[in-house]
Amino acid sequence: MLKPDQYTESAALVGYLDDQLRALRNAAHGLSDDQARATPLRSALSIGALLKHAASICEAYADAADGLPPRDDRFEAYFENLQMLPGDTLTAVLERFDAAVGPYLAAVADADPDAETLEDPAPWFGVTERLRANKRFRLMHHVEEFARHAGHADIIREQLDGATAGSLLLAVEGLPGNEFLQPWTPPVDV
Repeated sequence: MLKPDQYTESAALVGYLDDQLRALRNAAHGLSDDQARATPLRSALSIGALLKHAASICEAYADAADGLPPRDDRFEAYFENLQMLPGDTLTAVLERFDAAVGPYLAAVADADPDAETLEDPAPWFGVTERLRANKRFRLMHHVEEFARHAGHADIIREQLDGATAGSLLLAVEGLPGNEFLQPWTPPVDV
């Protein structure tokens, strides 16, 4: 195990991003399609939608790292990825998410945090043109965004069936419980 002072900046970023993405994915563990689509909070986002949104971010970053231009329909796709559409299944959403995360983390690991990049417009914040930034700025934003989405998914999941991030982690990883925490198990219908 590496000690904190042995991590490069890129390795630390990959570690934080991987942790948040795994936490987001764990929130879907054991859910049905209907539960993954559910929006039990005031937010219009569901666990499935959060997974789709995170996958789209990962795909766009990996594509850019491969030298591909941004998608022409990226703004339309942005809004489509903020919902689970009627034909979406959790299985398909998770397959897309899993396929996107590996190349994304590899691209982050290979990134020079000081390298220049262009940030996409964010018209919802009044930014209508691409702006110059370094990759560190973008990746730190990803840490922030994925952490926010993983926390949001935790709250949705607790509302759905009471499962917590810790109990889901133990269940997904196949780890034993202890006096403080037990692995999540599906609720028993009475």
